[in-house]
Amino acid sequence: MTAGRALTDDGPEHPVTFAELVAARADDDRTGLCYEDRTWSWREVIAEARLRAGLARSLRRSDGPWHVGLFLENGPEHLFWMLGAALAGIPVVELNPTRRGAELARDITHTDCGVLVTETERAVLLDGLVPGIPRLVTDTDAYAEKLADARPLPAGGPPIDPKTIFSLVFTSGTTSAPKAVICSQGRLGRIAVQQAQRRNLTAEDVFYVVMPMFHSNAIMAGIAPAVRTGGRLVLRRKFSASGFLPDVRRYGVTFFNYVGKPLSYILATPEKPDDADNPLRIAFGNEAAPRDIAAFARRFGCTVIDSYGSSEGEIRIVRVPGTPPGSLGVADEGVIVVNPETGEECPRARFDENGTLLNPDEAIGEIVDTKGAAKFEGYYNNPEATAKRIRGGWVWSGDLAYRDAEGFWYFAGRDSDWLRVDGENFAAAPVERLLARHEAFLEVAVYAVPDERVGDQVMAAVVPAPGRTFDPAAFTAFLHAQPDLGTKWAPRYVRIMTELPRTPTNKVIKRPLRAEAWHTTDPVYRRIGKTYDYELMPR
Repeated sequence: MTAGRALTDDGPEHPVTFAELVAARADDDRTGLCYEDRTWSWREVIAEARLRAGLARSLRRSDGPWHVGLFLENGPEHLFWMLGAALAGIPVVELNPTRRGAELARDITHTDCGVLVTETERAVLLDGLVPGIPRLVTDTDAYAEKLADARPLPAGGPPIDPKTIFSLVFTSGTTSAPKAVICSQGRLGRIAVQQAQRRNLTAEDVFYVVMPMFHSNAIMAGIAPAVRTGGRLVLRRKFSASGFLPDVRRYGVTFFNYVGKPLSYILATPEKPDDADNPLRIAFGNEAAPRDIAAFARRFGCTVIDSYGSSEGEIRIVRVPGTPPGSLGVADEGVIVVNPETGEECPRARFDENGTLLNPDEAIGEIVDTKGAAKFEGYYNNPEATAKRIRGGWVWSGDLAYRDAEGFWYFAGRDSDWLRVDGENFAAAPVERLLARHEAFLEVAVYAVPDERVGDQVMAAVVPAPGRTFDPAAFTAFLHAQPDLGTKWAPRYVRIMTELPRTPTNKVIKRPLRAEAWHTTDPVYRRIGKTYDYELMPR
């Protein structure tokens, strides 16, 4: 670390690196990590990280790209390797544990992994996949011996270039094959500083990281600001809804990051009168349902900050006071809605007295950052996907949205979430928001299935709320009571499921739902003619 340099984001000319933030914790004797019944000071955490950095350097056998592949659950070893690689300037590849066989092998070779760090439970998944790439299995005696013989990376080495890759994190793959998103040392350093500033986070905060560490949410929203502030990190191997509040109280958690459905799962646990008696101050994440945001804040006595963001860039849409129900909030300057066919900015949405969107064809477009091309660092070893994301100097998110006259944004789904029914185009997300009002539904996913003549039909996969079943008559009455139900929105098919297919980060995967359509052993109800009445389809 450069002597005398303040660890702040000084702009593009002098950006702070994540390695510098990590090194700044080396002499910090405050508790830095809690995991189950063990604790480490920050000084001890950085010492462990330097040991692994030294081991990684000793294993390198190539002058070309050489990365450390992490195939680990959440835990101390995962953190030590992540921070150690940062100090050494060696990129880490966060490998997705749900990938198998040839797909996993492709991820490893595509990202130039030179060594794989795993554990016994997962090591069997690597057998025979990538011959020639050494493995370190962290819960074995052989690994302990290698660590004992390793020489720690010395402090005070040459500074890391901000452009050095810190991590390669794969996209969720909900709509296509996963791509490895580049995050540089400078970018993560900037994110760490900004997160701490925006949330008023300090060394007194306790960060609860239970989202999987192979995903950017855990790294950017939880680990990075904890390192920046010197607050305490609490890691849990896997998320547990029933274990959430006991952990918050046990460890004194003040900050919790999430993505997807965790708020919903926690709210589904039995409510108790003293739930708000806890130290939690902030829950920060994205993709939570509006009703869950309000219910979680009330029940646990905290502030919920739910915003839109992407792993690829830094497009932000955040809720502010006065944000209407169902809205994402407002966007940073330069973020607009663009018609992907014409490249023109979309006009604002217009609504009737019932809140029905009157001009979806012209108002719905792709979320585009006109000023963010420099922030997006590309997909590793994938120039075609990078070029698709950066077009005309703009960052195209692949997500659909529309804006009202006041500038509030509404999510409309992925760019693959368009439906065309009887010649009318509309997006899936508004339909999902409407159907989610039904008190009998816990979760809803809306998608297109082929029409028997031409175009699409609307299909909804629903998970009933605990203790509820699908009642066709009650659903018909619900649809009739919705004044903003679009003329083509009523599902032709309703599939009843016990759970929706999801990625490990709780994002719904619609591809298998579309492929299966109504050809499933799950109960499927079909709408009768042009009415809102439904009948059970024969299996």
